[in-house]
Order: sequence, then C-alpha cells, then structure tokens
Amino acid sequence: MASLRIPCCSFHQKLTLRLLPGFCGNITQRRAFNILRTEIGASNIKNVTFFSNNVCTSIQDCKVLASSPVRSVHDEKPESNKQNLPHTPVMLDQVLKLLNPLPGQTFLDMTFGAGGHSSEVLAVSPNTRVLALDRDPTAYHYALELQEKYSSDQLIPLLGRFSELEWLLTNKGIKAGSLDSVLFDVGASSMQFDRPDRGFALSKDGPLDMRMDGNRLPDQPSAADVINMMSEPELYRIIKKYGEEHLARKIANIIVESRYAFGKITTTKQLANIISSVFTGDHRKDKLMRHSHVATKTFQALRIFVNNELNELNNGIEIVHKYLKPGGVCVVLTFHSLEDRIVKRHFHGISLDDKPNMSIKDHFRNSHYIHSKEEVEKVMQKRWQPLSKKLMAPRYIDCLENPRARSAKLRAAFKLDVKKET
Repeated sequence: MASLRIPCCSFHQKLTLRLLPGFCGNITQRRAFNILRTEIGASNIKNVTFFSNNVCTSIQDCKVLASSPVRSVHDEKPESNKQNLPHTPVMLDQVLKLLNPLPGQTFLDMTFGAGGHSSEVLAVSPNTRVLALDRDPTAYHYALELQEKYSSDQLIPLLGRFSELEWLLTNKGIKAGSLDSVLFDVGASSMQFDRPDRGFALSKDGPLDMRMDGNRLPDQPSAADVINMMSEPELYRIIKKYGEEHLARKIANIIVESRYAFGKITTTKQLANIISSVFTGDHRKDKLMRHSHVATKTFQALRIFVNNELNELNNGIEIVHKYLKPGGVCVVLTFHSLEDRIVKRHFHGISLDDKPNMSIKDHFRNSHYIHSKEEVEKVMQKRWQPLSKKLMAPRYIDCLENPRARSAKLRAAFKLDVKKET
C-alpha cells in the first residue's frame, strides 16, 4: 500500500480518500492523483491511499470521490434511497444503455430473479414485451406478481433452465430470429443467498442444498448428496476445477475424513467449519478489502457443479443466438472467471475445446491436408460482433452501494447475419 499526501480543498477538516481500483477502466495511480488535484485544487486533504493489489479507479469515480467532502469511501457505504428489494440490479445503468429497450421490441431476461433488471426495462420502455425466464420457482412467483401490474402479453413468466428455453419459447409461439435483446445475469441471486433454507450462504446456517431449481426437480442431487456420496478424488476435481481452490486436495481429504469420523455433513455451518480447519492463518480479502471466508471458493464449486451452471450457460448462449434478430444484442453479466471464459469464447468465435491464445495457423496446422474454400470460409465466418475486446466492470461507487457487484464482469455482443448452412 502506498500513500500520497496532497493538501485538502475548502473542507475544514482532514480527510482520507481510499481508492480501491480495478472496477472499471485502466486509470493509473498517477493519472488518478492528477485528477484529484485538478478537481480538489491544492488544499487540505490528509492523504490519498491507493491499494496496490489492483490498479486505479476510473476518471469519473475520481471526480465523484473528489467532490464528496467526508467519509472514507472504503469504510462507509453511501446512503441509498432504493427500496429494500430482495435483489439490487448489478451495473444497471450500463445494462440499460446496452439493451436500449424501445416500444414494440421483445426483451428476454434469462435470469429474472427478483425482477430488478426487467422492472427497470419496463420503467424505461413500458411498451416493451418482456420474457422473464428463471429456473427458480421463487423467482417465477415474483414474475407472476409483477405480471399483475401489466398485461399478460407484455410480461410473460417462463419457468425452466437455459437448456429448456427453446421448448419454452416454442410453447409461447416465439419464433427464431424474433428477439431484440437478451440479458444473462448468471450465478446465484441475492434472494438465494439471503435465505438460509436454500443452503447457498456461508453466513447463515441452513441445510446443505444449493439447488437453484429448489424442489421443482426432486431427483436432482443436492450439495449434501455430493459432499456425502462422492469419493475424495471426485471432490478434489470439483473443488479444483470449479472453485480454482489451491488447497482443493486438502479440503477434499478433510471432508472425507470428517464423514467417517462424525457422520454425514448436512448443514452449511458444518461444512464451513470443516473447511476452515484446513486453513491456518490464511485471512482472505475480497476486492473491497473485506474479510472473505476461506470456504467461499469451495461453496462456489459445489454450487456450480450441483446446478451444472457452465454447461447451462453454454447451451443458453447457443439458443439465444438462434432466437435473436440479426443486430440483436446479448448482454452477459458474470461473476466468475470460468463463466466469463465461456462468454468470451462465444463472442470472439473461439472453440471451447481449443487451448488459449491459439492463432489461425495453430488451429489448422497440417501439412498433409488441404482445406477447401468452404471450410476456410466457415472458420472465418463470425457469429457475434463483440462491443469491445475487453470486459466492462462496475464503477467503484456501484460496488459500495451493492457489494455483491464487486466481482461482476460485463460483456456484450451483437448477432451478425450468418448464412444458413445447407
């Protein structure tokens, strides 16, 4: 951590501004420092602290922080006038700008949740038709409640997974190539984390469930089934692959040993305490420099595995491409590097089976085979036009208002008019 001391402005007190970068933009510390000096003037701020684990915040955030006379922006949350909703939409302004809903258009919300983004779309453009999809029965009931405020044709609730979307749209008479915009907000929703009985949260004790479908699919295994039935090598692969946990082998070992010693593991607190025993003096922090539980990555891995999230996301993007109009926009919010990798490869036309950073020559290096013109054209044909090569991240102010947005990554792409295969 490095501190830069500059005088403060017309405020009659000493202040500390702590800038936690890495949320949007590539502004350097020197650039941020110069912005603050310009905005504040040469006056009386006590010091400006930069955290060196990421880089700096955006120009706009620097200006906002510079114009705010009091608090440490790291320790205190700004007051919010928003209602106490079960879900606060992530990166709402950026999402609405990309979706640009207009009257007469059809918008598909692939992860309705508590309806945060869909409600805002309807508020901006009341005559936009919204298809509200979610696999969670609780979210489906939220959609039914919201439907009462609108006509049955304007808001259409859909209950199912991404992989079931084509069947659901066909039943509603929605044809391929008829959607104007689509939004994915993947991962578990706030309302799922806030309910102990769903088994997603570390902070609240509850049954080790983690099924996003709830009891809708009784045959679907829960997180407790995975923890208590799978072997040590299988648990290791799940935790390592989906949680990217460097202590995955030790965690898998202690889980199996605890099963034999104390019986079945049935609650979130039980599992969290078992995992904590592996870590000695390992105090992790999130992007807001807050304490992060050491079992977070393991819980994430279990959730992704139980709900088959990565395969569902891959299938969802494929189906969405079929139902979008040429020029239609697909906006995806992810919260994990594995999810973002899938989205990036779809939007940039990279096969999911290919190794990272392969060139065209690497793909087709074979001196004994001559590729036909049709094969070459098929490879070079793009299905998506990404809005940007790089992802978008939330503003620092947004992360203060909604800490769960701190890991969000946004990518958007437009569907290109692809020739149909014969």
